[in-house]
Amino acid sequence: MFKRFTFSLLLCLSASTSILGGVLGVARSVKAQALLPYTLPLDEERLRADGEVLAQDALQLAQFQQFDEALARAQLAAQLLPNEPTILALLGNLYLRSSDPDPRKAIDHLERAKDLEPTDPLILFNLGTAYFSEAYYWQAARSIEAGLKLSPDNPSALFDLGNVYYKLDRFDQAIAHYEKAVSSDAAMWPAVNNIGLVMYERGDIDGAIAKWQEALSLVGNEETEPLLAIAVAKFAQGMPSSADTESAIAGIERDPRYAEIEFLEENLWGDQLITATQEFFNTPDLQALLEQL
Repeated sequence: MFKRFTFSLLLCLSASTSILGGVLGVARSVKAQALLPYTLPLDEERLRADGEVLAQDALQLAQFQQFDEALARAQLAAQLLPNEPTILALLGNLYLRSSDPDPRKAIDHLERAKDLEPTDPLILFNLGTAYFSEAYYWQAARSIEAGLKLSPDNPSALFDLGNVYYKLDRFDQAIAHYEKAVSSDAAMWPAVNNIGLVMYERGDIDGAIAKWQEALSLVGNEETEPLLAIAVAKFAQGMPSSADTESAIAGIERDPRYAEIEFLEENLWGDQLITATQEFFNTPDLQALLEQL
């Protein structure tokens, strides 16, 4: 937790012999001792206060999704407090969330934060996220697992580790960690949803549909991802439902990102489900919708 302090400016004062000579009209033949520039001594306590204020401002901006502005303040905070692990971790997180993400810088800053504070589980979890974004899945797994040894019931970390194992094609371990996430947080519908994704890739379409329906029961009937997945799965089974198709269309209209295959891949839709989705998008009803988006 950071304390609030008033931001202050550090002033550097210097004197110039040429300006002084011009003002006083000193003759060229006169030699004088040059006035040496001097700097006010740094106030360590004030530097820390300023860095903490900037970090707090960055955190508040991030909470309002203003990640670029938050990143700029976190960078300044890290310059003032280069060995503060909490600020380095915040900066690393923001490098992932800015409009121009830089996972390498995120990893570098989070590794530095981990070196300074190796027993902070949140730093380890964030480092795992950074490695995951670069497809360094084994490094991501090791980092998240290390964090879970310190904080074993963190539902978000359990969910993230499930995603890592899913990308490593370790489906049993993926499902096990998704289930642990739900055990820690019964409202963790993305974990239930992703169990459906794993089941679909394993060929259990009925089981996948059941999980997506369960996810909808947790989050409400207007979440686009499970609605679209159900419609695609039933279409792939040769049993398309007009009601499910209409629900999927309504969901895509609310969130057009789900009409983009790349976005679905980023959300861990596997090869089998992506192929079925592309075929589903080629139906007349979906073609008409996609042309409007």
